[in-house]
Formats: sequence, C-alpha cells, structure tokens
Amino acid sequence: MRRINLLFAALVVLGTMATAAAQMAAPPPPKTPGDSINAVLTIAEGEFTSAADAMPEDKYSFAPTSGEFKGVRTFAEQVKHVAATNYIFGAAILNEKPPVDTGGEKGPDSVKSKADIMKFLKDSFAYLHKAVASINEQNQLQVVDLFGMKLARGSVGTFSTAHPFDHYGQMVEYLRMNGIIPPASRPQSK
Repeated sequence: MRRINLLFAALVVLGTMATAAAQMAAPPPPKTPGDSINAVLTIAEGEFTSAADAMPEDKYSFAPTSGEFKGVRTFAEQVKHVAATNYIFGAAILNEKPPVDTGGEKGPDSVKSKADIMKFLKDSFAYLHKAVASINEQNQLQVVDLFGMKLARGSVGTFSTAHPFDHYGQMVEYLRMNGIIPPASRPQSK
C-alpha cells in the first residue's frame, strides 16, 4: 500500500510539474542534486501555500462530514501537518533534531490562528529549502533516518516535494466545498 501511495504521489508531482512548468519561466540549470530538488520544492511550496492562504480563517476548522470523510483532518490540521513534516524531513536530511516543536506529525497545539499557521508553514518551507540545498553529489546516497526507515538523503529530499501535493489535493476539495476556487485553478494572465 505504501508503494502505491508513493507511486500515486510521484504521478501527482509529475502532472503538477508539467502544468507549473508551462506557466513559469525556466529556472537556472541546477548545479547540484539539491538545486534540482529545490526547483520542484519551490513549485510544491507555491501551490500549497497559495491554497492554504486562500481559505478564510473562519473556515480553517472545516472538515467534510458527509460521505467517506469520517475522522479526516480539518483544513488547519492539513496545513499544520505538512508544515510539521517539512521540519521532520528537513531535520532528517540535515541529520539533526527539528529546530521547532513539530507536535509529532500534527504540528504544535499552540499554533492556532491562520496567521500563526501560515507563519509555521512558510518557516517550515524555508527550513526544508535549506536542508534540501545541502544535498550534493557526495552525500545524496548517505543513509539517514526518517520515521525509523533508513533512506538515502536524496530520497528524503525527493519525497519532501511529493508529500505536500498529497495534502494539497485534499485541500482543493475543502476549498471547493466552501465555494472557493483554488488559486492554481483560477484563470491566469499571460
């Protein structure tokens, strides 16, 4: 099941990358594996952060209740989870403890308002970018620990670009259920 989820996440990333690439100017060529991963992480960050910002604060506690949605995370919990795991992925890449309380994978209980959640999110992406930038030809295959799994540093960096898109897809549903068109789905000026 985990392999199917990873494959699905990779396909989502590839599809989103193609769409984003068509809309963006070409970035400079990567000089390191970290540069290459960071280019994709920038796309994930833009899509995810804009979706998180699009939901009004009074709807951050929204979670669907009808159908097969019993027990799902609220919108705020989706955002906090991605931010927390960004810190966890970054810390694994750097082989250090996360620099902030991640509340496990759910984010700290003290982060409640939309402004605080958005700050937590943006800071997590900044930390993850720093971590991914440290991946180079010499260390990309070094084994690090992520949730008890022994993975190559480059693999953790690569997966860190896919993870936000899994939750982005869920957030898009939440936005649309609240009559909000996700920013990436809005008409783009040329």
